[in-house]
Amino acid sequence: MKYDFTSIMNRHGKDSIAVDDLERVTGSPKGPMEGFDVIPMWVADMNFPTVPTVCQALANRASHPAFGYFGLSDAYYDAIINWQSVRNHVTGLTKDHIGYENGVLGCVVSAAQAFCSSGDKILVHAPTYIGFTGSLTNAGYHLILSELVQDENGIWRMDYEDMDKKLKAHSIHFAVFCSPHNPTGRVWEPWEIAKAMEVYKANDCVVVSDEIWADLLLDGRRHTPTQSVSEDARNRTIAVYAPSKTFNLAGLVGSYHIVYSKYLRDRLRKQSSLSHYNSQNVMSMHALIGAYSKEGQEWVDELCQVLSANVDYAYNYILSNFTGISLTKPQGTYMLYLDCSVWCREHGRTLDELLRAGWDVGVIWQDGRPFNKPYTIRMNLALPLSRVEEAFGRLKEHVFL
Repeated sequence: MKYDFTSIMNRHGKDSIAVDDLERVTGSPKGPMEGFDVIPMWVADMNFPTVPTVCQALANRASHPAFGYFGLSDAYYDAIINWQSVRNHVTGLTKDHIGYENGVLGCVVSAAQAFCSSGDKILVHAPTYIGFTGSLTNAGYHLILSELVQDENGIWRMDYEDMDKKLKAHSIHFAVFCSPHNPTGRVWEPWEIAKAMEVYKANDCVVVSDEIWADLLLDGRRHTPTQSVSEDARNRTIAVYAPSKTFNLAGLVGSYHIVYSKYLRDRLRKQSSLSHYNSQNVMSMHALIGAYSKEGQEWVDELCQVLSANVDYAYNYILSNFTGISLTKPQGTYMLYLDCSVWCREHGRTLDELLRAGWDVGVIWQDGRPFNKPYTIRMNLALPLSRVEEAFGRLKEHVFL
């Protein structure tokens, strides 16, 4: 491969919560037992060096010694338009349709505040990304969960009848859609998205579509933008994207929304502006331009091959070695979502005990219960394959006994 996805980066002392703030995930300042180093497999950032064009763009801008007030450049908008055209086959996108957001969750909350009343109920799918739960409940909204269900092949599917029933029963007119879905890793097919959007249309819902994982697709899959499935979806949906997941830029802050409806766009932008703090860092702008380059496209294509191989290895290893652990192979993202209920029951162990056993040997995985499913663990596979192999070897030898 042209780019480096095998070197093991030392992230200690580089402001990384993944390796230097383990108390955030384990609840204890205690680290692994002696003899085990940390393998970060929890927070959703990557342990690969980003595409070199990002660092080049940052260095070029940092070489000029002035960092005063600035405006988003045409190069910024052009980079987004080109990226969406090439990666997602988006047509008709213009600068007017694009708006800056400090983060996807900030946009979700701003949209809720623009289109909901205080205390309103909002429909989300379960399992549910914990960021939706935390940000929306903190803002005073009540989440109504529509459970994803697994079909005869274990594939996660939306329950459209349940969605419609709950939208009607609770008089809900605002929904959050996640595509690709976190934490299950489902890459929705066009017909699935279209059917969901028909349900939202029938219930007069404004839809925020979190598409931050759109670039991280496995085994050659393609992303279908929610706004592309129908003219109504195009004008009903606030879509949110970011280079942060794709290129590991979360520490720079910055995402963007795409909104075609002028009514939705005007309301959203007004609400987002009220804090007077929804404005981009100049370095973040240049990082996006560096990321959304020809080299960035090549890098992402290689990254998806690496992630696909990591997922294949982990999925097959679990099925072959860990009796009582079930999972569906993700189609996108770099996360696994493990159901440990059978293992815990058969071994008389709690999920907390299982999590602690992993942490003790340096496998820093994440409690999956806050995603609204019991006995679950979420695992990040965005690290060199050698570290994935080491992590699962430790789990086999010391945890899943």
